[in-house]
Amino acid sequence: MAAPGYGKQSAPEQLPRSARDFADLPAREAYLASLIDHLPDGAAMDAKTLAVLQPHYGQMACRSALTRLSAAGHLRRVRERVGDRQCRWVFRTYFSRTPRPDGWWAHFLATGETSTPAAPDPSVERTRNRTSPASAAYAALAGLGLVDHRLALSAADCAALEPLAAEWLDRGATIPLFTAALTASLPPDIHSPAGFTRRRLIDKLPPDRQPEERPRQPVRIPECTDCRTPCRPQVLLGGLCRACRSGSGTATPPPRSGGLSPTAVRAHAARARQAMVTSPRS
Repeated sequence: MAAPGYGKQSAPEQLPRSARDFADLPAREAYLASLIDHLPDGAAMDAKTLAVLQPHYGQMACRSALTRLSAAGHLRRVRERVGDRQCRWVFRTYFSRTPRPDGWWAHFLATGETSTPAAPDPSVERTRNRTSPASAAYAALAGLGLVDHRLALSAADCAALEPLAAEWLDRGATIPLFTAALTASLPPDIHSPAGFTRRRLIDKLPPDRQPEERPRQPVRIPECTDCRTPCRPQVLLGGLCRACRSGSGTATPPPRSGGLSPTAVRAHAARARQAMVTSPRS
């Protein structure tokens, strides 16, 4: 297992496991993808760990396989900020046995949602409005007379009072609470049910509750699967940056800090050979 908060994260809404999973992948990638698929969430799934978990492929082969699995839409690597009071970053790999296109991954990593809600069709909305039953506010007003005959309202009364009743429901009042508040402690005689109901709707209007604070969207920065460079989602095609998609498909790794360049290594080798030729024989 990786450190807490790190490692594999299963993508949502995957299809159930079947014998056809990863059938379109080469043998090496299919084997390692099946291995990753059966790992629990939070398990380490870097190339070094995968090489230890199975006997067939070493670290370089596992790294190449992860890159190809990313290009096939099965995984994405991200840096993700966690915690509200402190800025702590974790490194996670989202894995999906169901291959996903770039657009799906970009939307999911940016919003945490798996699909974009479709805009309502105006023609469908108009049809729904003509054929749907009365609003909840209208129905609540119409139901008052069934609870107590003294508040029996006409259709015109319900339509006129509907905006006031809708305000109650918008502020969180349930239908039973609405009905109880309007019918409690009624006087013996009510000469104008509509006027009395209007007065109660105004006088007993519940407080406007503050909207609940929505949970903060997670901050995720996608990384290139191969070179681990942070990139914008639009730049990553198949989870790979432009440099890793060009040439052999693997970006040239940056030089190690403090190491010797190839020219310096050749110069050291030449001096060593010259010293061996000119040194006195024992």
